[in-house]
Amino acid sequence: MRASIIIVSYNSAADLHACLDSAMRNVQDDDEIIVVDNASEDGSAALVRSEYPQVQLIENSNSGYAGGNNLGASAASGEYLVFLNPDTVMMPQALDALLAPLCVDPTVGLATACLVHRANPQLINTCGNTMHYTGLTYCRGANQPLERYQQDCEVDSVSGAAFAIRSSLFAQLGGFDEGFFMYVEDSDLSLRARLAGYSCRYVAAAVVQHDYSMAYSPRKAFYIERNRYLMLLQNITPRTLLALLPGLLLGEVVTWGFLLLKGPRYWAVKGRVYRSLWQQRRRLTRRQQRSQERERAIIGQLTYRLEFAQIASPWLAALAGALFHPPFKLAQLLLRGAR
Repeated sequence: MRASIIIVSYNSAADLHACLDSAMRNVQDDDEIIVVDNASEDGSAALVRSEYPQVQLIENSNSGYAGGNNLGASAASGEYLVFLNPDTVMMPQALDALLAPLCVDPTVGLATACLVHRANPQLINTCGNTMHYTGLTYCRGANQPLERYQQDCEVDSVSGAAFAIRSSLFAQLGGFDEGFFMYVEDSDLSLRARLAGYSCRYVAAAVVQHDYSMAYSPRKAFYIERNRYLMLLQNITPRTLLALLPGLLLGEVVTWGFLLLKGPRYWAVKGRVYRSLWQQRRRLTRRQQRSQERERAIIGQLTYRLEFAQIASPWLAALAGALFHPPFKLAQLLLRGAR
């Protein structure tokens, strides 16, 4: 079988019709579609069972984005795995375009789609993700015109909303880290693939519409911050983490400031993050052995700039950039020079 499209649904009945219809228009005879329903309460599973009998339905307890996708991958028969959010719509030929780099270049490990806003398809949601060297990750090209992102290129990380990977590499990497539950799993998988010697490729012709809005609850803030540190602590060697320390401390100032400005509901987030990391401290000692030289090279290539404009007003973003970008750059130069 060529490709297995895996969609994890959680109370997604309102989106599934459009998503599954678009996926079915893209698949060939040697493709399959798998929906993993994470204990939805809105009839999502019944909808798939009754209206899409050709789709493989797996009913699951709620094991999050990571667990649901891993379960779908374990049942998949395709040479390639395509992970798709239920609130996306694939444009014609998007599937073929997304798979193309994986078919022709063995050094490409993951391919990510051109995600545009469903409400305004001329504006970018994300063209792959950009990762700061402290692990902070944001949407590449967010809210910019689609015409500016018509060239394929290598990116730091795929977007979990729509990307493809060889099933053999997914198994080699151990799939998604289910300890994350949700958020940052795509960045973590991308980083592990890059540390293993593969690249992440943005595919401009693989256009996928995404019903995306920038919601940011205290719960989401906790998972993003906790999982960012899990990604670093589990994948980066202690010596490199020590060299990263100045940048990480600057990152703490930035994230603390952001959460403080968000209001009282967010003030306890960091404490919860630190407590969770301490509780998982034994798990964090299990790392794969890898080349520290490659590790330093990859982290040294990541950006020192943060897209403050995506989370703040123009004047505040400009001020934050002026204050933090020079010391972030200096800390990265120190990291590159560390031995």
